[in-house]
Amino acid sequence: MEKGLVVWLTGLPGSGKTTLATRAAEELRRKGYRVEVLDGDWVRKTINPDAGFTREERRRHLLRVAWIARLLARNGVIVFASFVSPYRAVREEVRKIIEEDVPFVEVYVRCSVEECIRRDPKGLYRKALRGEISHFTGITDPYEPPENPDLVLDTVEDTVETNVEKLLAKVMEYIGEEA
Repeated sequence: MEKGLVVWLTGLPGSGKTTLATRAAEELRRKGYRVEVLDGDWVRKTINPDAGFTREERRRHLLRVAWIARLLARNGVIVFASFVSPYRAVREEVRKIIEEDVPFVEVYVRCSVEECIRRDPKGLYRKALRGEISHFTGITDPYEPPENPDLVLDTVEDTVETNVEKLLAKVMEYIGEEA
């Protein structure tokens, strides 16, 4: 593949974005594709440790990620970007950066806030509900679902396996092969 693409998974914390991205990436690697997963936690720990959680700090953080994803994809890498990315306007900026060079696929990982609270894999919802975390998406900060995503994956109604199959099928549409 001369050029890759960026698959941007957005959804509430704990909705399953990284799980789906990681599983899809593993499958594509088995088929011989070059794939990277950029995950919000990893990027905040390594590349962007100064990133905060206010609206403007999130914007700056995500625009940096967009440039990294674009560079990888234009060099033949399929990039799964797994970020809450709660604001529509910022996701539009991200799309514009990436689409100048490579395809951008917006994937909405839909999961109710109630289910995310129930899952709460990192205990962050509990902390946010106790007032220990400010600017927490879904609790004290809004999440603006995409209005016209390229794909919707429902992690309450469908299994991980079903969602990974749907995600891989969408990627294959862009690279011109069957899943």
